[in-house]
Amino acid sequence: MRIKQKNAADLNPRVTGPAYEVRSSELQIAASTGKLDPRTTIPRDLAQTVIPTTSGWPRSVFSITANTSDQQSKRLMVMRQSEARSNYQLWGVVRLFPSVTLPKFAIPSIGSQMGEADDSGLVTTPKQAVQQYADLLTYGSQSKYDKRFADDHFRDDLSKLSQTVQEGMERNNGSQSQVFTPKPGAIYVMRSADGGDLVMAQIDSQWTRQAGEGRESQTASDEEKVLFGGGKATSTMRVTYVNVVALYVPAADSGQKVTAVGAERQPVKVEAL
Repeated sequence: MRIKQKNAADLNPRVTGPAYEVRSSELQIAASTGKLDPRTTIPRDLAQTVIPTTSGWPRSVFSITANTSDQQSKRLMVMRQSEARSNYQLWGVVRLFPSVTLPKFAIPSIGSQMGEADDSGLVTTPKQAVQQYADLLTYGSQSKYDKRFADDHFRDDLSKLSQTVQEGMERNNGSQSQVFTPKPGAIYVMRSADGGDLVMAQIDSQWTRQAGEGRESQTASDEEKVLFGGGKATSTMRVTYVNVVALYVPAADSGQKVTAVGAERQPVKVEAL
């Protein structure tokens, strides 16, 4: 299929939630560049599928893919079924971090229990874990939740990117800020065999960059440049990102920290203020 034929409108029957927002942006960028970024690949082969025991709806299935053909990391996917006779839709996808260890789940013939955002018996509820992680992404080591989370690749990469941009900003007396906010209700939970919860959630963010000394604020990546299109640059630029994160929330008596096991980050809107 040619890139120009790939229309975000065709996603509607099959894709929903943050996966729809992310893929729509990816297709818009691909239409301009002529190719999809390799990281957008979703392998067909599955390494594991976590089947829910839930008999009602809506219900979700967590699946882990094989590595991609070019040996990119496995993907963790959440598929959502809204009612008994509806097809499953892809709700969220994250790339798993290198060497990550996922919790164990019951074999498919037995099934695993879907969790809730307010599950108890954990070091914190899944909903609180997502809120705390968003605070950690916003404030870094200054967050009051810093000690409750294990180090992870997503935060490390964001910190390096922010530092690089900051150095450029400071040379011209500019400034930047990023604010991360969980999207209400955008969370799915599956209970693991060891008493913890595997959580996938959407965290939206806004990255505001203000140039100094009469300068114009510029896009920070080729993706942002495409999304900005023919917009007129001003001293301030705001970029909206969709971040999809997968967290493992351990049992309260485990002695473990909450751990991010995978993430995806995609710009969806670029505007000059």
